[in-house]
Amino acid sequence: MRRFRAGFVALVATFGLVGLPAVAQARTEAVLNIQYQVQETGYWCGPAATRIAMSARTSNLPSQATLAAQLGTTTNGTDWIGQVTGVLNADLGTSWYETKEMPNDPPTQAQRDLLWRDITLDIDNGYAIVANIVAPANNHPPGYPNYTIYHYFTVIGYDSSDMTVKIADPASFGGNQIYWLSFDQLATLIPPKGYSA
Repeated sequence: MRRFRAGFVALVATFGLVGLPAVAQARTEAVLNIQYQVQETGYWCGPAATRIAMSARTSNLPSQATLAAQLGTTTNGTDWIGQVTGVLNADLGTSWYETKEMPNDPPTQAQRDLLWRDITLDIDNGYAIVANIVAPANNHPPGYPNYTIYHYFTVIGYDSSDMTVKIADPASFGGNQIYWLSFDQLATLIPPKGYSA
């Protein structure tokens, strides 16, 4: 079929036939529909980011307080991305999510490649990604205060034409709630933490 189609396209080009449908191009951008919420406390970024990720799959959403209890979140925050993975799988009734660690800072090329593959695969299949980040003052997403931020946010889309990712950020620093971020910057924010994908 592929050989026939290529031959047909060449025939169309040769004879200048018009009015035929264009050959489909590869998908370059995908963004999930989600329900956004600002985190309700200064330490509930994990529950809020988890809830945002869940909203891509279901409208039957627990409260941030319920998720905080499930995640074991304290006033010190949510300890480990693996707790998010477990809650996402349990609450969504799936085994899709896995914990991916990124201990190398800067990340290796293999870790960067896996992160991009996970983002595109998950988004294309309707799953948002929760990332645990460490953002020092010299490497901040938009609006962040001028000190190191330990945080969770949700990756809800990608654009492969310019290698950017769409972030739903429950902190709403400076009013920045949903924004595009370069993939390169995202890859430098996650180490030495990890993500659920």
